[in-house]
Amino acid sequence: MPVGTVGSVKGIEIEQLRRTGTQMVLGNTYHLALRPGERVVESLGGLHAFTGWDGPILTDSGGFQLFSLAHRTKITEQEAVFRSHIDGRLLEISPERAVQIQEALGSDVAMVLDHVVALPNAAEVVRDATQRTIRWARRCRDMARRSDQALFAIVQGGLDPNLRVDCARQLGEMGFTGYGIGGLSVGETPEEMYRVLDVTVPQLPEDRPRYLMGVGRPEDLLEAVRRGCDLFDCVMPTRNGRNAMAFTDKGPLRLRNLQYEQDMVPLQEGCECVACRRSRGYIRHLFMSGEMLGPILLSIHNLTYYQRLLADARAAIEADQFEQFRAEKLRSWGSP
Repeated sequence: MPVGTVGSVKGIEIEQLRRTGTQMVLGNTYHLALRPGERVVESLGGLHAFTGWDGPILTDSGGFQLFSLAHRTKITEQEAVFRSHIDGRLLEISPERAVQIQEALGSDVAMVLDHVVALPNAAEVVRDATQRTIRWARRCRDMARRSDQALFAIVQGGLDPNLRVDCARQLGEMGFTGYGIGGLSVGETPEEMYRVLDVTVPQLPEDRPRYLMGVGRPEDLLEAVRRGCDLFDCVMPTRNGRNAMAFTDKGPLRLRNLQYEQDMVPLQEGCECVACRRSRGYIRHLFMSGEMLGPILLSIHNLTYYQRLLADARAAIEADQFEQFRAEKLRSWGSP
């Protein structure tokens, strides 16, 4: 899912987004509640009409902002209180309020409010946040009213396998439509993340979607698919695109490098995205000239690359050839 934090995937118009192969996008409850406000979005027909995107939309609850905006946040058992990064006013989000905001936004999938902490962290801090996440999930479930909106729980527990297993089991017993795996890609190594997935995913219901939140690199996606994850979101394709990095089958290209100045080949042979109709040398020129088309083209290319990677992974699974597919990709990227 491309990240459209405030109702827009940066620099990309809806028709361009569709052509990347995108089927579902993500918005953020915290940011949309601040600006323009969920009641404004609701008055304009909900997120789908507001943005022009007619496919599925998932909204995160604001839990990640408990980590990323920790210096602006106070957490109690009742709620999280944020000081707006825009104008300094206070925004209070309780589990109930997180559900109410998302129901007003009208997303297809809403996430429970969870408590995310940085890693590594003290054991008691992680334990406290995990138990609060479970209690908040129950409050979110009890508050939900819309029959046309799925509610996903979020498994926390840091790097502690016992906490992860316990959290997954308790949330699984509550009967949510799907399950996010949160609190990763916040400072731990990839190997630590994989170990968490190894113990967490088997505890989640097999007939419900598993969503690995905020991840990640192409190799991380395949490792997570291998372990049973189904959904992903990450700013990496677009953020790196805006910073002159292109993802390819031979690894990332850093197009500001002088070696691409007179490079006549496309970013990725065989890619049908609009960026690959130009040369690497031209796209480098756009970045070196400060032309806004450069970040737009690379964002489109990177999203197309990610969507094609997961489409090919689905095809490989259906053909019972995923392990071979994964191994070939890792070799091409230079991973062990």
